[in-house]
Amino acid sequence: MSDTIAAIATPPGEGGIGIIRLSGPDAQSIALKIFRPARAGRLRSHRVRYGHVIGPNGAVIDEALLTFMAAPHSFTREDVVEISCHGGALPVQLTLEAALAAGARLANPGEFTMRAFLNGRIDLSQAEATLDVIRAQTSAGLAVAQAQLGGWLAREVRAARAALLEPLAYITALIDFPEEGIEPQAVAEPVAQALATVERLLAGADQGMVIRNGARVALVGRPNVGKSSLLNALLRVERAIVTPIPGTTRDTLEETANLAGVPVVLIDTAGMRASDDPVEQIGVERARSALASADLALLVFDAQQPFTAEDAAMLSATAERPTIIVWNKCDDPASAPPPAPEHPRSVAVVACSARYGHGIDHLATTIAATLLGGTLPAMGTTHLVSNPRHRAALRRAVEFLRAAQETLATNAATDLLAADLTGAANALGEITGETVGEDLLDVIFSRFCIGK
Repeated sequence: MSDTIAAIATPPGEGGIGIIRLSGPDAQSIALKIFRPARAGRLRSHRVRYGHVIGPNGAVIDEALLTFMAAPHSFTREDVVEISCHGGALPVQLTLEAALAAGARLANPGEFTMRAFLNGRIDLSQAEATLDVIRAQTSAGLAVAQAQLGGWLAREVRAARAALLEPLAYITALIDFPEEGIEPQAVAEPVAQALATVERLLAGADQGMVIRNGARVALVGRPNVGKSSLLNALLRVERAIVTPIPGTTRDTLEETANLAGVPVVLIDTAGMRASDDPVEQIGVERARSALASADLALLVFDAQQPFTAEDAAMLSATAERPTIIVWNKCDDPASAPPPAPEHPRSVAVVACSARYGHGIDHLATTIAATLLGGTLPAMGTTHLVSNPRHRAALRRAVEFLRAAQETLATNAATDLLAADLTGAANALGEITGETVGEDLLDVIFSRFCIGK
């Protein structure tokens, strides 16, 4: 990391401000080659200077503000310069080109964050949380990402890993120096403590991943039961066309809604029925495909109509999918809905009225709770593992720790215990980056944008 990198740090397109970021040992000297301050004087750390960006030919590119952050008090722990110019595509691009012509190198995707990790400012879980903050779709997802960026997961994982290192050192010494009469040390207790911590972290991982990644929910049913009206009601906008004519919806329609903090892709589908209309047949087939890819089905029935053979067919069509049975058109909240039909994967029954809004909030929270494993997390809960890589590493750590406990219980060979403890420590180290290879780092940071 002896070179200095540069990149545009703001999204493409027009905006009030465009930022070009430089990081590395020559960030200040390169900046002074392309920036002419309005007043003479050296750059002071964490102070903003006004001036103009100058191109290689000496012409003014734009007026700008320059902020210099001296190492180690910067995001990367290197000298960092940020030049804020007008947010048009051309001044931003020309400013970047001027920086490159003055000696900077174009940054790779995620290279600024990688330097922050390699220089010890953040660990790998915090680096990944940086991307989660950028990509958060709901306030709940943002809160979970911000908590991880704050380091709670790193602290938990490091504590569990540290609990294993002393017994691992003891077991290794027994193997390497069997004649030395080494003082006995406790092994079972720290292994049990580490296992309890890892299992506690895993317990909330499924919820955390749904909050981070979202889920797909298909609205299915026979024609004219009000699926499109339900979609509009859940979205709080008129997104789908609604008419009293059966078969109005001919194709799938996908829209994302924030349901109790969960980003949910709601998929409105064509009513499933036998038809000679080739266009409607295509719509029905796409509805089946949408159902097959969904994490949850909303099976919608019309509470004002008798239960039909087409309704019964929908029970079979959704039999392999977790399903919420929705009685729509319960326009009188004082009237009880019809009894729920038998369904092998039914997780809840909700009565509502898309027309008048009765029960829509209850339906939204039921969808979110179902996707989160049956209950909504307590208000303010942010300490949830939300990254699939972290969950996989925690699961491997649990396997190694349980194997270690079995080895201790059966007085099996000491080298087996050492292998189990090493495996658990390495799995935990993968989360924070202490035991991770360059190939995995390249994969992780390649997901970032160039300016981050």
